Amino acid sequence: MKYLITYLKGLAMGAADVVPGVSGGTIAFITGILDTLLNSIRSINFSLFSVIKQKGIKAAFLHINGPFLLCLFAGILTSILTLAKLISYLLVTHPIPVWSFFFGLILISVVHMLKQVQGFSIARLVLFILGVAVAWGITMINPVALELTRLNIFLGGCIAITAMLLPGISGSFILVLLGLYSGVLGAVKNFDIAVMLTFMLGAVVGLLSFSHLLSLLLRKFHDATLVFLTGLMLGTLGKIWPWKETLTWRENSKGEMVALVERNLSPMQFEQLTGQNSLILWAVFSMLVGMLLVWGVERFAAKHAAIVDS
Repeated sequence: MKYLITYLKGLAMGAADVVPGVSGGTIAFITGILDTLLNSIRSINFSLFSVIKQKGIKAAFLHINGPFLLCLFAGILTSILTLAKLISYLLVTHPIPVWSFFFGLILISVVHMLKQVQGFSIARLVLFILGVAVAWGITMINPVALELTRLNIFLGGCIAITAMLLPGISGSFILVLLGLYSGVLGAVKNFDIAVMLTFMLGAVVGLLSFSHLLSLLLRKFHDATLVFLTGLMLGTLGKIWPWKETLTWRENSKGEMVALVERNLSPMQFEQLTGQNSLILWAVFSMLVGMLLVWGVERFAAKHAAIVDS
């Protein structure tokens, strides 16, 4: 049962990682597995060779918390492979309800993370504001258009994978900024093994490198790091605001025109400029569903943790 729950949490992380603007790290934190994930990945180092030599492969597998990692990454991979087409379709056909759902999810996640902080100070407030400013600045950067070369795909995997560990910054959005999102997502949908393996290799390298840094910060400066990460999450809300106007377009790898630079609009401005229905009631409903989902996951994680501790 424990491993099934871990697999389901992996499914949720994978679904979040597919969407530009939403971080799988946020889901990891909400479900209470971020510390376990960091410690497990951090244990994959050169000392593992001595464990294999002295105790064998099975002992090494248990040393890195292999059953947990296997179930979690199986869930993430399953979700990415099965939901890539669905989420891509929904973002095109029903963008306002989908973005509203994730907006509500991130908004309530900010509240959830701030509840974990033991007291505030001027320094922590500054860190929070800095996190908001950094994330907002990233979302304002105009995307570039890197070629879909093996090196760029590898580097994209290295950078984007940090979102699996870092609540707030979306790996998918990083790929959008690099101009690699459409190509990588297309490779997943078309099962392009070469591109997928190159990206996964970069992801492994980035994952093993960044986990040590984030784990150190959370151990030494837990609340300060948490406040900064919460600021990052809040700062990304502008990216997933449901009502937008596309200012410039770009051609993707399939020759399709997709949005390049957008600006946020109020629901009324959206109706006036586009002539489309703002779907305000659907947006509010979807936002509430996102909030209720996080609340439910939080309650479930707390209950499950209490059962494990008992």
